[in-house]
Amino acid sequence: MIINDAAGLQDEVIARLRTVFDPELPVNIYELGLIYELITHVDGTVKIVMTLTAPGCPVADQILQDVERRLSDIEGVKEVRVEITFDPPWDRSMMSEEAQLELGFM
Repeated sequence: MIINDAAGLQDEVIARLRTVFDPELPVNIYELGLIYELITHVDGTVKIVMTLTAPGCPVADQILQDVERRLSDIEGVKEVRVEITFDPPWDRSMMSEEAQLELGFM
């Protein structure tokens, strides 16, 4: 994951991302490895580049709205920009050990 934390919000942003879950899986999007890039700007803009577990994810809109809502609640955040990418495509190796244990892959 690429992190550029000009606004000093990284810890709070990550904590909030850990509260967003893919409704189909009992693991948060951060531990699933869906976050590819996290950039905070001193003007209060937060940019997240993320992926989904599958391009046709039926709950994509719900996840994106959750991310935007949770990050917008952080003091000092003025704007949240979420970009979806499928390059590189997500696979199970991107999950944290915690997520792999939770899902029974270890």
